[in-house]
Amino acid sequence: MNKNILAIAVFLLGAVGLNAQVDRSTMPEPGPAPKVKVEEPETFELKNGLTVMLVENHKLPRVSMSLRFDNPPHSEGQKAGVSGVMGELLGQGTTTMPKDEFNERVDYLGARLNIYSGGASANTLSKYFPEILHLMADGVINPKFTEEEFDKTIARTKDYLKSNEKDVAYNAARVRSALAYGKDHPYGEFETQESIGNLSLSDVKNYYQTWFSPANAYLVIVGDVDKKEVKSLVKKEFSKWKKTAIPEVNIPKVKNVAQTEINFVDMPNAVQSEIALVNTVNLQKNQKDYFPVMVANKILGGGGEARLFLNLREDKGYTYGAYSRTGNDKYAATFVASASVRNEVTDSSVVAFLDEIYRIRNEKVSETELANAKAKLTGDFVLSLEQPSTIAGFAMEIETEDLDKDFYREYLENIDDVTLEDVQRVAKKYFLADQSRIVIAGKGSEVANKLENMQYKGKSFPVKYYSKYGEEIEKPDYNKALDPSVTVETVYSDYIDAIGGAEAAKAINTIAFTATTSIQGQELSLEQRKSNAGKFYQTVAVSGNVMQKQVYNGESGYMEVQGQKMPMNEEQIKAVAVEANTFPELNVSEDAKVTGIENIDGSDAYAVKVSESTTNYYDVESGLKVKTVTTVSQMGQTMSIPTTYSDYQEVEGIKMPFTISQSMGPQSFDLKVQEYKINEGVQDSDFE
Repeated sequence: MNKNILAIAVFLLGAVGLNAQVDRSTMPEPGPAPKVKVEEPETFELKNGLTVMLVENHKLPRVSMSLRFDNPPHSEGQKAGVSGVMGELLGQGTTTMPKDEFNERVDYLGARLNIYSGGASANTLSKYFPEILHLMADGVINPKFTEEEFDKTIARTKDYLKSNEKDVAYNAARVRSALAYGKDHPYGEFETQESIGNLSLSDVKNYYQTWFSPANAYLVIVGDVDKKEVKSLVKKEFSKWKKTAIPEVNIPKVKNVAQTEINFVDMPNAVQSEIALVNTVNLQKNQKDYFPVMVANKILGGGGEARLFLNLREDKGYTYGAYSRTGNDKYAATFVASASVRNEVTDSSVVAFLDEIYRIRNEKVSETELANAKAKLTGDFVLSLEQPSTIAGFAMEIETEDLDKDFYREYLENIDDVTLEDVQRVAKKYFLADQSRIVIAGKGSEVANKLENMQYKGKSFPVKYYSKYGEEIEKPDYNKALDPSVTVETVYSDYIDAIGGAEAAKAINTIAFTATTSIQGQELSLEQRKSNAGKFYQTVAVSGNVMQKQVYNGESGYMEVQGQKMPMNEEQIKAVAVEANTFPELNVSEDAKVTGIENIDGSDAYAVKVSESTTNYYDVESGLKVKTVTTVSQMGQTMSIPTTYSDYQEVEGIKMPFTISQSMGPQSFDLKVQEYKINEGVQDSDFE
């Protein structure tokens, strides 16, 4: 016991003596950034031009494979979309193995194998490596392009394009690229219904023969393998791949606008504006500016701790998130700062973006911001090293991006070397606040005039209008004259007549329906019940589990979210009371008023504001209700939720919508009504 006490005392004395020699008044100097150990691949080339890079890693019994092409970007012109269709057809069986057998074999081995327009990737246990390598080679070299699968892919692609016609974010991104790069640039072109309709199976085969060549291909293999075995297997499987010459291409030069301008795309269905400040940049990884730009972007908009996020979300509450990214590419790239914001703060959000971009250009960032950005980039890089696919990517980039062989070994040192002066210098060079396109897709009737009248530090910006296809157009007419004879009463009367008449509507005491859709492979169902006594019941369930419930008895109500029940507040009661009746249009509320005519999905509709939070839209020609927009506030954020109604069909003498579409932020879905029950299936107990 005494010996133990003595030993502890000696230890404490030593510790005290040591502490006495440390000056705690100053922060210790950080040590040098460590060099990262990145295995250099063994490289060999087949006679057909395929470059193979191999990194042995025996920590886990797994192998990762990646096949990529270093082809120059090329325009597809009137056949835009052919590469995507080809990518869909790859992996749909081979000339030696039917599709089902091919996929079942991959699943049986517990592997992952994807073949796409840009190459292929696979991950497998090392003991199955030879067979997965064989399947990859078979899928790449012997694709089976059939008319049947081609027709299915074309139909799916057209459906995808059709489903995105009203998607504000999708159209905003498409126009942004078209304007930044130019529609004749490979990075600026996009597929359309017309270009997809131009395709034939022979176009797909020709594209494959032209661009799927081993001449510019790299196969990277990382994992628990033997070098000699890999060389033997790769030669056996890939030597039969025939080499074809890659065509030379002329890539148009990109350029920025002479001065900042606003490019507006009218999306009448938008409840949020998609804002993006964009300019092209000439930045590659092998340039000295690469690491300073990474750090500068991390400070400006690289995450939840960055300036854009803190300003637009945390400080002002304009959006759920604001970010920036700076691309790097040996042909062309862009700097983009973007966010989805509420319509009413679109112009204010543009000002906030410009404030932050000018600030990082004109003022040095703080030492703390610099240190935090470096720490985050360092952590992200170190974590990425755990993935074999990361090592595969490093190996190929060193070859194709003209990088020094020590580029990734010295990665952390290069981050650490970035100075405050470097950040400001590259911000001025790459974040071109004076030469940006401010591309906005939003509801023109609500935001266009504000943008035209907006000034930034006494300076206004020209506003140019574009279609969803990136074509410059005249400013749309957002202020269509409303006939003085149009009132809430006339709009409601036309609607009641359109669905079957007042007599038929008044005969309906209760309505109940169930509608379903699929989201990420799970069934979402909406069940709703209404009574003409002004009572309302609704549940939303996912895979049969009720996630949300609303009940209103005509006077009070409650909401239940994932088992947690809470009473409705005054605002929520007002909102639900407006729509609680079977046909609210049978009675005209004193608060309701016609606010104008708006374009809804290509057709004019009367906008009737029925409460502070709800506006209904009625088609001018048909009289039918086509849309409802409800504004809700939650957790300090305000958002508008649009619901559209279509596919009206007659049910017991009254027309009811059988498709109900709803959007919440970036997610949208179409609910298909399975059944309507008129004057049945509803009890008073439902509203308790």
